[in-house]
Amino acid sequence: MKVLKVPARTIAVFILPCLLLYVCLVFVPILVSLYTGLLKWDGLTTAEFIGLGNFKDMFFNDPVFWPSVRRTLLYAVASMLEIPLCLGMAILLNRYLKKANTLVSIYFTPVILSVVIIGQLWKTIYNPTSMGGMLNGVLVSLGLDSWTHNWLTEPNIAMYSLYLVSLWQFFGYHLLIQYTGVQNIPDELYEAAKIDGADGFKADRYITLPLIVPIFKISIILAFIGSLQAFDLVMVMTGGGPAHATDVISTHMYNSSFMSFKYGYGSAIATFLVVVCLIFTGVINTIFNKLEKKYN
Repeated sequence: MKVLKVPARTIAVFILPCLLLYVCLVFVPILVSLYTGLLKWDGLTTAEFIGLGNFKDMFFNDPVFWPSVRRTLLYAVASMLEIPLCLGMAILLNRYLKKANTLVSIYFTPVILSVVIIGQLWKTIYNPTSMGGMLNGVLVSLGLDSWTHNWLTEPNIAMYSLYLVSLWQFFGYHLLIQYTGVQNIPDELYEAAKIDGADGFKADRYITLPLIVPIFKISIILAFIGSLQAFDLVMVMTGGGPAHATDVISTHMYNSSFMSFKYGYGSAIATFLVVVCLIFTGVINTIFNKLEKKYN
């Protein structure tokens, strides 16, 4: 077998354009945002350099910031809780259905829908009984009138209502990733394990789970980081209300920048969000790298 040897200079020539594009589209905006976070600027008049003043206000003087951070982290944790369920369903589909691709595609449908469509659909479901809300209507028909709520306008439950919609929306996405990972495990391993007396869930414990760790890590990172950046669904369904009860970091950043015209302050929030994403990505990678070494 001949191995094509390519000079490092040739490789660099082909990689350099993509690398420059990536730097311009990712790292340069991050650096610009970091610098803007050091300014007091409304986007129109002359900017004033105030150093870490925006960060000080963000950490110590903003009553909306820390609650929005807490809700964002809860959002991220909630999004990860469905991934073990997706893995379990993927294992069952792979074991008991020979052609499960159609079913997986049906579960994937909400992912390809516009967020506006999803938001309007679930706003209709969450509507009060007087407005024909399906959820409240079902509860009333079951005699559970005391369980009915104004799901999107009660501060204590509005955020949990959004969590449910997000879990429904991305269930098929993570199911597809896990199902693909399970399908790529060679059948020979299961056949050999069956000869040794390991079948069914016992084989899943010693074969499927160790080999699926890299795929599981991908889903965890995508779910966690995607939830930290949650914005569109919240804006469509509640806009951060009522009374900031559903504000997450991204919506607070948007409102500060484009509604209150505090571009410097909004950039400081954006910088904080980038740092949090990098930290948690590193932590998750470290944990799963240890798991991969353990099982390998």
